[in-house]
Amino acid sequence: MSLLLTFFALIVVLLFEQLRPLPVKRVVLDPLRRLTAALVKRLDDKRKHHEQLAWGLLVFGGTGLCALVGYMLPPVFAVLFALLVLYLSLGFRHESHYFTDIHFALRTGEIDRARTLLAEWRGGRYDEAGSGAIARLTIEQALTGAHRNVFGGLFWFVALGPCGVVMYRLARFLYDEWNAEPPCGAEAEPGIEAAPAQVACGGASGQYGEFARHAFLIIDWLPSRITAMLFAIGGNFEDAVFCWRTQAMLWPDRASAILVTSGAGALGVRLGESEPDDGEATKNTEIGVGEKAGVDDLQATVGLVWRATIVFLALLALTAIAALAGS
Repeated sequence: MSLLLTFFALIVVLLFEQLRPLPVKRVVLDPLRRLTAALVKRLDDKRKHHEQLAWGLLVFGGTGLCALVGYMLPPVFAVLFALLVLYLSLGFRHESHYFTDIHFALRTGEIDRARTLLAEWRGGRYDEAGSGAIARLTIEQALTGAHRNVFGGLFWFVALGPCGVVMYRLARFLYDEWNAEPPCGAEAEPGIEAAPAQVACGGASGQYGEFARHAFLIIDWLPSRITAMLFAIGGNFEDAVFCWRTQAMLWPDRASAILVTSGAGALGVRLGESEPDDGEATKNTEIGVGEKAGVDDLQATVGLVWRATIVFLALLALTAIAALAGS
């Protein structure tokens, strides 16, 4: 696809996704979980490197199938296919309802409901978290989710077309699925068999989780840095770059360190916890600049994500125009 056509495809899909959000869990995630569980069960015979084989079959197999279908289709249908793949792969609204509901719960003083929603979104338990801690954890999750649900996929769509976003989406799915930490006592969803790679009561899923984590970090290395730069451009550039350069290595979650530190600097707030907040302390190192983020900063986070989206689309449009002018 040409850059100009890619630009219009992104506009169409982003607008349509705002009007008709895709039920991602039912349409995309549940079928992928069933396929993954079946494949892992078949391969999990204690042979060496079975996690690499399972990952390769799922990610490269799906990417190759997408490329083959796109190649075989006539140009018009290939464009429609690309739009469909992008719509199925992006998730601007997939997790935003959690953010909106938590924001509303905090505004109305429903702390218990905000804790429950945060636990459903992030996993874990937050029984003693106060409103400030909930707000900070929500902002951290929103910054990371915006990248993984939107900007990471957009980068690979621009770079490699529909097969690029399929590769990224599948790699991200396996990263999440094989490193999930479900609460103890949680029951498996009906119709979805738990994969042998998963641990029933918290903790990473051994070799599967380790390999999926490393593979995703490689695929996400460049996109995450581009998203961090978009956050910087959309907010306080100097503080975002400062936090990125000096604090990212302090954040325990390497997969989201650059995103959270640059986002905190761009917003001009401090995230993480260095001391207890209303009875609970988190394990993350305090990062950012300025005052601790609170409920009032949630709306600013939404604005930052939208400004970053506009910057991405504007840069793509300028590149497409420059390419046309030079041809």
